[in-house]
Formats: sequence, C-alpha cells, structure tokens
Amino acid sequence: MDHTAPIVEDVFGISWLDFNLANVFMIAVTSLIVFVISVLGARNLQMKPKGAQNVMEWILDFVKGIVNDTMDWKTGKLFLPLALTLFSYILVANLLGVMTNGVVNGNLWWKSPTADPGLTLSLAVMVIVLSHFYGIKLRGGKAYIKDYFTPIWPLFPIKIVEEFSNTLTLGLRLFGNIFAGEVLLTLLVGLTTSGVLGFIGGAIPFLAWQGFSVFIGGIQAFIFTMLSMVYISHKVSDEH
Repeated sequence: MDHTAPIVEDVFGISWLDFNLANVFMIAVTSLIVFVISVLGARNLQMKPKGAQNVMEWILDFVKGIVNDTMDWKTGKLFLPLALTLFSYILVANLLGVMTNGVVNGNLWWKSPTADPGLTLSLAVMVIVLSHFYGIKLRGGKAYIKDYFTPIWPLFPIKIVEEFSNTLTLGLRLFGNIFAGEVLLTLLVGLTTSGVLGFIGGAIPFLAWQGFSVFIGGIQAFIFTMLSMVYISHKVSDEH
C-alpha cells in the first residue's frame, strides 16, 4: 500500500498546472461532511439542546474560548465564524485518514486532505493574508505600517522574515503531523495483512496508534486555530 495519488498533469496544456485528484475529491468530501454536520446542528434549535445541536454548541463554546484567549471579545467576535470553520474543517479533514485509507489501482484516493502540504499551506496563506487585511481595515494603514518599525526601525527586515516563517510553520506543522500519522498507519496495515504472525504483531499497535492519531488530529485542529487567532490578534490589536 503506497502513499501515492492520482495526478493529472499539464491541465489545459499548461506545463506547470497539475491537479491531485485525490486532494480535490477529499476536500469536497470534507466540505460536504462539515456542511451536513452544521446543518443538522443548527436546524430545529431548542432551549434544551440534544443530539447534533448539543455537539455543535459544545464546539461553538470551545472555539469561542480559543478566540477569547487570544483577543478581546469586542474584536474577537468578528473572527468567531472563521475560527469555527477552521477548527471544524481541519478536525474532520484530520480524522478522515485515521479511520481508513482507500487505495484503487495503486492510487491512494481516500486520505486526510491535510496530509498534503498544498492544502495546509493554502490554509496558512489564507490566514496570514486575512490577518494583514483586517489589520489595515480595523486599525488603519498608518498604525499597520508602524508596527513593522516598532520598537526600533532595524527590526523591519526581521519582521518581514517572520511573516514568511509564520506561514511556513503554520502550514507545515499541520501537514507533518498528519502525514507522518498516515504513513505509520499504512505501514501497520501492511504488517497486519502480511500473515498470521503479522496480524498478531501489528493489530494491537495499529489500534493503539489509530486511537492516538484521533487525539493528534484534534490537537492539531486546536493548535492551527489557536495560532491563526494569535496571528490575527497581533495585527488587529493595539496592544501586543
């Protein structure tokens, strides 16, 4: 079982335009699952929540706590929908590859979309771009630019480098943890299907690592959302 994916190269005859069909498929699946869960949790709202509504309210309270920990609520409430979307989407995306991997004709179709650096870095770039956009929108261009020269102007080059490093670390941290977990799960699946002795030796480690991967998936969704709110807070808050 290899960690390969179906690639369509030179789309529209453009030499550098390639598409990973598995990523496109899994991004769509993740989006659909998050949408269905959100609809089920938000319909027929009751004063005493139960079922899907109870789960959604717990997630909402949890994410609200993340936002509150990074910035004042007057500013933070603007970013609650973003934080909720990030946490829900990344959590579901992380867990999809933990439950099972789907291989068709040697191509890995069913996996965590966050096990690909293209998606995680795209999410990271989106967060950083939004932090700059709202930094200018909420504080004004003058205050935004001033931050790059505070407390002393020679720090300007370092702060520029920091913007790129924040993007890379935010995206690659998520990718590295999820990809490594999937690779190990794939190896353990191969061991358990290699024979009786392989099954005996690999079954317990497989179940243990699968449970641990669920935990890692949740932690990584939390960390990505928390750091995203921290980066945005640094741009939109007057006090850092």
